Amino acid sequence: MTMKLHFDLHSRSQIGTSGLDQLVRIAEAQPLSPSCDHFYFLRHGQTGRNAQRIFQAVDEPLSELGLQQAARAAGLLAGEPIRTVVCSDARRANDTAHAVGTALKLVPAAQAALRERNFGALIGTSSANIDWACEPEGGETLTQFVARTRAALDEALRLPAPVLVVAHGGTLYALAALLGVPIDLGLLGNAQPLRFERRGPTWGITPLLRQTDGNAALA
Repeated sequence: MTMKLHFDLHSRSQIGTSGLDQLVRIAEAQPLSPSCDHFYFLRHGQTGRNAQRIFQAVDEPLSELGLQQAARAAGLLAGEPIRTVVCSDARRANDTAHAVGTALKLVPAAQAALRERNFGALIGTSSANIDWACEPEGGETLTQFVARTRAALDEALRLPAPVLVVAHGGTLYALAALLGVPIDLGLLGNAQPLRFERRGPTWGITPLLRQTDGNAALA
């Protein structure tokens, strides 16, 4: 059965869903099967280029709002039984993970393999109408990105559980597709903690706090 990614018209205008069907098809060919029964995911806090909807480089810092969002996420996650924190080594994800790690008294393990998709020559340009099926010069194809992300997540979710993964919007798309989980705009906000849990043979997502600001800019 083909898994559907669910978006409303508002989300389509904000983040662009072109090419996501192809992402799902790629992910379905080699789904992720974690041995754990639950884990946590956190997208990084907002950056200036998130707000402007511009493809970002790995050194993009959190904005003042992003720092506040990271602190809020740390407070929400402080009461969860997390044993391991793994994050993208991109500055925005790494800094978000360290804010949470401080609250949990854990040191995040940074992994380059958990970075957002490399959009190559598109970095610095508008991401408002992204086509995920594009093949940017000097960047990753969608197949390469999904394969890299799958391998990184598979390794991360073998660590002492429960695991918290701190990464990117593209990582969340790929993760949901790899697990066969429908996703909606309300789950894509910056620094919104999510709990993934196995329910029988399927996986589901529970937000620890659903954001209402509609900020789902890429990466």
